[in-house]
Amino acid sequence: MKILYVITKSNWGGAQSYVYMLAKAATEQGHEVAVALGGTGTPGAETGLLARRLHDAHIRTILLPSIVRDIAVTRELDAFRELLRTIRAEAPDVVHLNSSKAGGIGALAGRIANVPTIIFTAHGWAHREARSPLARSLIWLASWLTVMLADRVIAVSRRDYVDAPTFPFSRHKIRLIHNGIDLKEPLPARSAAREALTERSPDLDPSTPRIVAIGDLVPNKAHAMLVDALAQVKEPFSCTIIGEGELRGELETLIRARRLEKRVALAGFIPEAAKLLAGADVFVLPSRKEGLPFVLLEAGRARCASVASDTGGIREIIEHGTSGYLVPPDDAAQLRARISELLKDPRQRARFGDALHERVAHAFSQDEMLTRTFACY
Repeated sequence: MKILYVITKSNWGGAQSYVYMLAKAATEQGHEVAVALGGTGTPGAETGLLARRLHDAHIRTILLPSIVRDIAVTRELDAFRELLRTIRAEAPDVVHLNSSKAGGIGALAGRIANVPTIIFTAHGWAHREARSPLARSLIWLASWLTVMLADRVIAVSRRDYVDAPTFPFSRHKIRLIHNGIDLKEPLPARSAAREALTERSPDLDPSTPRIVAIGDLVPNKAHAMLVDALAQVKEPFSCTIIGEGELRGELETLIRARRLEKRVALAGFIPEAAKLLAGADVFVLPSRKEGLPFVLLEAGRARCASVASDTGGIREIIEHGTSGYLVPPDDAAQLRARISELLKDPRQRARFGDALHERVAHAFSQDEMLTRTFACY
């Protein structure tokens, strides 16, 4: 088959990891693959790590400079025309769309171009984001139109499957296919991972229990709430927040205001961040919105005790009190309490890490994800 993957941003995150995994596997199976992608989020931005990794894997990429995350009417028209031209030129058998922006305009462009099969993967529905009721209603309508235009829609979590914007006559299009990872991929030794964390956050005390958070510095990831929670933690710790984004300046100001400069560090973007979880004692995911986060599966691969917000498909990975702790989104008090419990109890951390590893190994296989996804084509 000739397969065209489309994604809005080419930085590195869960959706980008998903596209890379599928594109690489499809290429290895002998299909003709290309990936159409935008830059790193703003008009005129350069391409990010996804584009570089695809290049290294000898997978062809097509830059779509008009596609950016933020919405502007004239830019959306440009992005639609650009994507329609690309789809017509490529003439794929399958277009597989990722992210809300690419899904909406890509599904319409695919229909106009008479693409035989249009697939959309929802990496967490955008209508669940914290917005006004009117904005959420409009986003729900746009997502519903995407579902109507697509042949099949992949929900990466049961929560996304249930929340899919459909009416009964279009429900048959939704497929629940969990994300998966390869547990055989090697991790660095704990000592090497801790040394790497120390190099990226040299002002922190390397002898204290190490907390790690990974995610873009954007509102949905709720790092400000994490900093507020950590300001109330009395136990010794050091926290490295790995990621980059628009809120970096605000977070730096907040860390200084809470007098946490020696306890919390912003390490910036690290390409192999997930591998550094091998050196962490506690992984924290305080997000307001998620689909089914790869980074939490990677915490399981590293046997890292985890505290995460109970949002999206996270409870499908973590069983509260057995393989980690779940806390309500935006609840700094509960987040602080659960982090403190794990900092005080190394044996509990080990139990949670082992249980999460077993859960990921049992239910989130990369091979099964790939097989079921390609069956949709």
